[in-house]
Order: sequence, then C-alpha cells, then structure tokens
Amino acid sequence: MLEIRRTDVNSADARAMLAELDGALERLTGSSGQGSFSPEDVRQTGAMFAVAYWDDTPIACGGFRPLTEITAEIKRVYARSNRVGAAAQLLTHLERQAAAMGYTEAVLETRRVNTHAVAFYLRCGYEAGPVYGRYAGRPEAVCFRKRLSP
Repeated sequence: MLEIRRTDVNSADARAMLAELDGALERLTGSSGQGSFSPEDVRQTGAMFAVAYWDDTPIACGGFRPLTEITAEIKRVYARSNRVGAAAQLLTHLERQAAAMGYTEAVLETRRVNTHAVAFYLRCGYEAGPVYGRYAGRPEAVCFRKRLSP
C-alpha cells in the first residue's frame, strides 16, 4: 500500500530520492535541475516536502513552496516506480496540502525535452501557462498551471 509522509527534505530518504532525480535529469537534459532548487524552498513557512513509500521503501518524492500568496510552486516531483500510480498520487497529495494552506493555484516548470513529464502533467489536469520567474527567456522551459480546489 502506498503511504505518503511529510518529510524533511534533508532526511536520508528524501536525499536519496533527490539524488536519483538529479541523475535522471542529468542524463535526460544535461542538467540535474539543482540550479532551480534549494532545500530551503520546501522548508519555509507555507511549503512542504513529502516522500511516498511502498512497503516502507521510498519510491517517490516532491514538494511545493510559496511563489505568491495564492500560488504554490510544485518542485522536484520524481517517482522511482510508477507501478502503483505513485507519481499521480503524490502530486494529488501535494495539491491537496497546498489547497489546505490556502493556495488557489499550483504552477511548475519542466524541460520540453522531458516529454514523459510534460505528458504526465497534462494528464494530471495542468495546462501550459506563461513562463514565469527564473524560467523567463529560457526556450527549453515549459511551465504549467492548475487551479486548486479548496
């Protein structure tokens, strides 16, 4: 059974999952993505990080941080195995937690070349939106938005 736990981003399980994500992104895009993420992003007030477990084995991670008062930015979503729909369940969990904190919108960025992630976010109800913040002017970036239900 899948269990999603709020976790400190510096925990051993979170660090292991993020290291796997870094390697996967490096192989796919040529960049680990670390330049657009700081662990402090998901440790501040209005933020969170979670790890999903299957039989006490970590298989997915992700978090969000405040971008504006009403917008949460989804960060570092990764699933080692999606055989149980871990990525979608984790993303839904993050969206619900963000909505419970008062956010009405979630945004995120991925690389265009990461076609698997692009298709995943579209399947999960995200729509392509304007490139924002640090991603502005970066043609390799694609940004997504989704309204959150209270």
